[in-house]
Amino acid sequence: MRRREFGKTSLGLLGAGVLASASELTGAEAAGAKGSSEKAASAAPGDFPKTPGLTQYVGQFVLQTKYENIPAEVIELSKKSILDGFGLALAGSRAESGPISRRYIEQCGGNGKATVIGTSMKTSPRFAALLNGISIHADDFDDTQLAAAKDRVYGLLMHPTVPVLPAIFALAEQRPVSGKDWLSAYQIGAEVNCKIAEAISPRHYLDGFHTTGTCGPFGSAAACAKLLEFDLKKTLNSFGLAASHSGGFRENFGTMTKPYQAGHAAESGLVSAEMVGLGWTAAEQILEAERGFFHAAGGSYDPSAIMNRLGQPWTFTDPGVSLKPYPSGSLTHPAMTELARLIQENNMQAAQVEKVDIGANHNMVTTLLHHNPQTGLEAKFSMEFCIAILLLEHKAGLSQFSDKVVQRPDVKEMIRKINFYVDPQAESAGFDKMTSILKITLKNGRIITGQAAFGKGSPANPMSFDEASDKFRGCAEFAEWPQAKTKKIITFVKALETAPDVSALTLLLAAAAG
Repeated sequence: MRRREFGKTSLGLLGAGVLASASELTGAEAAGAKGSSEKAASAAPGDFPKTPGLTQYVGQFVLQTKYENIPAEVIELSKKSILDGFGLALAGSRAESGPISRRYIEQCGGNGKATVIGTSMKTSPRFAALLNGISIHADDFDDTQLAAAKDRVYGLLMHPTVPVLPAIFALAEQRPVSGKDWLSAYQIGAEVNCKIAEAISPRHYLDGFHTTGTCGPFGSAAACAKLLEFDLKKTLNSFGLAASHSGGFRENFGTMTKPYQAGHAAESGLVSAEMVGLGWTAAEQILEAERGFFHAAGGSYDPSAIMNRLGQPWTFTDPGVSLKPYPSGSLTHPAMTELARLIQENNMQAAQVEKVDIGANHNMVTTLLHHNPQTGLEAKFSMEFCIAILLLEHKAGLSQFSDKVVQRPDVKEMIRKINFYVDPQAESAGFDKMTSILKITLKNGRIITGQAAFGKGSPANPMSFDEASDKFRGCAEFAEWPQAKTKKIITFVKALETAPDVSALTLLLAAAAG
């Protein structure tokens, strides 16, 4: 199936997502969407793309790619995301999900030598990958992959670092791994999970799957297979087993289970590789098979988005990866970035605001599903809260996304002034953008307007390494991490390719025992 043909089919499949918000459509539009959905659903099984050797191609990419094959620009971008991931693991270790998940692993008797970042706890590699993955994603503050096609929701794709970084961090504590080899494994894993997420039919996300949880295990498995120096057969078997770990649903957004899904992806790839290393077998054509991942989980996929596309170009350069400026769903960030600019430019105060209208496409409105949040976790998926807290405090950091803040009377009152709606202009701009149209009405009758499609940290408005370092410092400070260690971690990551052994990082990211 060609990319253009796939686009036509997937636009029909988008009808199912639109029907979920049928109240936003006229009767004729709803009927048309339903017809398109039924037509797509009735497609013959023979319409599924035939791409023999796809999984083998991905496996060969893992085997053959070396540090020298990765462009210097991609390596530098990797460092920002890796530093970001470590900072979020430190901050996330203090989230409510941290002690709960650690108590559970202690009950499991998970003894070992792998570091749980931000703590003095040691456990097995698989459980360390799970716990560190949960922490990285706990605040929904980690990097995001951009969508490249207009039929795809911007936030549909991947958080590329969280399935990979915890797995290879745990493995590197078990054996000496150079900075170059570790960077290669990281970038290979991120590339695999991103391209798989890009290829699968948009129906996968629109019907409720969480792609970081479902596609992430493949990236983790690819990175682990690389570090373990697997041959092709073992690499393919790792993919086959990882596919059976795939899971995660968008209904869990705004709860502790969303970060669990991300941590489970990291754990799953590592478990799959370690099991295969002991002789475990699995299907070796799991991606393209008619009873395999793409068919079962998505109904279809676009072969041209992945076949002969790994590293051509690397996802980190095209379409790019965003670092988040705020600890909330990425779909909130263009509006928040633009509002922050308008606040500063107009010296705007919350007491002046009568009403705020924010227009977006329907996928943004339905994904940011908590329109009257009750908890800090729900607030991360609430455009209304994100705008309210910026207006009230002129900032929206880790401390603002708490149950106590969400339940404040002034926050509740401001949320009631915010109208988050589907705007035709934003809808027509395409789902690969997060077009956000702001109209702020002040009590004196003045109207302030703004519009943005991308937020700070996106490739259109990127963070420098120094800005990423500032974010890392903020996360470390939130975790009350020693400043001396914080400085050394930044220095280490900045020169990661020169490190003879990455495990030196573990002392900087672990708390003293006792």
